[in-house]
Amino acid sequence: MSTRPLNDDEVVSEMNKMVAFIKQEAMEKAREIQVKADEEFAIEKAKLVKQEQQAIDAQYEKKRKGAEVAQKIAQSTLTNKSRLKLLQQREEHLQDLFATTRVQLVELAKDEGRYVQFLEGVLVQGFLALLEPTVTVHARPTDAAIVNRAADSASRQYNEISGLQVKVTVKETLSNDIAGGIMLVSGTERITLDNTLDQRLQLLEERMLPEIRYDLFGPNENRKFFT
Repeated sequence: MSTRPLNDDEVVSEMNKMVAFIKQEAMEKAREIQVKADEEFAIEKAKLVKQEQQAIDAQYEKKRKGAEVAQKIAQSTLTNKSRLKLLQQREEHLQDLFATTRVQLVELAKDEGRYVQFLEGVLVQGFLALLEPTVTVHARPTDAAIVNRAADSASRQYNEISGLQVKVTVKETLSNDIAGGIMLVSGTERITLDNTLDQRLQLLEERMLPEIRYDLFGPNENRKFFT
């Protein structure tokens, strides 16, 4: 095999081949780097896009929940205002009803026949409850005469029922501003029976208020148990 040295043209040719090979290797390496860089860029871009999208979604979800909470608060506030308004109107209606009833009580005190019958009834009940020989009856100054007449009749009825005697003293100590009625005090002054029309109306209002509410407004939806 010949081992002669390369001439200039052959050296140039070999060098060109080596340069071409190096360039080819460099281009392939560059393409590999570019591909890898593009892949890493795409991955990083997708990651950043996903993070940003998640941040936007989280912000949107936060705003959505905030809007829902604000809407629920507004709705609850409106519902409470409506409920309070309804309760206020119902209470006003009840007060109007009680005021009308009080007017009728005042009219009762003006009807002498019915009023005397009422006074006799509460006096007899009071005498039987106290069972004492002396009783003081407090009345309005305007009712003094009619109360004395009712007391005489009630004393006789009490005697017929119990066989006992009772001495009645009528005092004009109640205000003329009340609707009427009387107040009985035992002789020992330890027991007081308030039978004024105002007190009896108040007791009736308290006792019948649940029934009146039911009749006027129906059952309470918030009430779970009934007795």
